[in-house]
Amino acid sequence: MIRRRFLALAAIVGLVPGLASPLPVRADALSDITARKTLRIAVPQDFPPFGSVGSDMTPQGYDIDVANLIAKGLGVKAELVPVTSANRIAYLQTNKVDLVISSLGKNPDREKVIDFSVAYAPFFNGIFAPAGVAVTKAEELAGKSVGVTRGSVEDLELTKIAPESAAIKRYEDNNGTISAFLSGQVNVVATGNVVAAAILARNPPKRPELKFLIKNSPCYIGLLKDQPAVLTKVNAIIEGAKKEGSLEAISQKWLKTSLPADL
Repeated sequence: MIRRRFLALAAIVGLVPGLASPLPVRADALSDITARKTLRIAVPQDFPPFGSVGSDMTPQGYDIDVANLIAKGLGVKAELVPVTSANRIAYLQTNKVDLVISSLGKNPDREKVIDFSVAYAPFFNGIFAPAGVAVTKAEELAGKSVGVTRGSVEDLELTKIAPESAAIKRYEDNNGTISAFLSGQVNVVATGNVVAAAILARNPPKRPELKFLIKNSPCYIGLLKDQPAVLTKVNAIIEGAKKEGSLEAISQKWLKTSLPADL
């Protein structure tokens, strides 16, 4: 009886080999990446302009360029791992990837399980209109026709702030909203910067300009918890890219607009 109690206690504290293992010590992720000479990065594959597959079957997009930027800054090779919105955090937690660069927003629930870098990309819903339309706040939508995709986040936010005299026209999908704007059926559209970038990519005669934000949710890089060395290095690379202009070039290339001053 005494021996069994001793073995049980020893197993708990890890004194007897084979009966219990010591509590796991989290490895230094930065040392692992450097030794491996490869940075495994979760990226989107079906969410242009952040990530998609080009005609040559290679990944392309804002997040792809940022992934390569981070890998270069760390002096290693980028290994791109396609993910979906549903599995991107799970891939990080199960050590399938080192970073998530996949238009990832920050919220309190996610902050409980992973860490986040500084913001690297704008992601927002706003009011867009041609250059000649003077709209700087919600009250100035009075008397104007505003197109929006039914049931979208921007539809919900627009409904909260639009004055009663604004004529809100709801369309079943983003293509309908875009068509209404380009054909002049509406003066203004409430949409996301990604949709606005898709319009601008067509180089239309009527170009949407951001008038004001209605909901802001920038993108962050997701990292494992308690990895300060990786976090510090990634943040330094992003901040350096903001200062020297390479992140601005990525924004112009894929979003057709400048980075917000407060990003």
